[in-house]
Amino acid sequence: MNKVELVAAVAEQTGLTKAQALAAVKAFTDVVVAKVAAEEDVQLIGFGTFAAKKVAARTGRNPSTGAEIKIAAKTVPVFKAGKAFKDVVNAPKKKTRARKA
Repeated sequence: MNKVELVAAVAEQTGLTKAQALAAVKAFTDVVVAKVAAEEDVQLIGFGTFAAKKVAARTGRNPSTGAEIKIAAKTVPVFKAGKAFKDVVNAPKKKTRARKA
């Protein structure tokens, strides 16, 4: 699902126009990005948590030359799914049988 499809689905489910749904999705993503960039967590109970994680500096290898290189420390965005989200994803799927003609 891409952004256009997400906006259409939000509009359909909420009864908003696509323009209103786009504004809502954009506002949501803007807030999440700003808070995570400020190293604050955004926790949505049952859905998950968006956070910033510090990754330590390390030594790596250039795959083409094999030379050692230093990889700088950085902060990366992470998402951890909540229990309710995981439960839905991991729920047993109903099996459908193909009917013989």
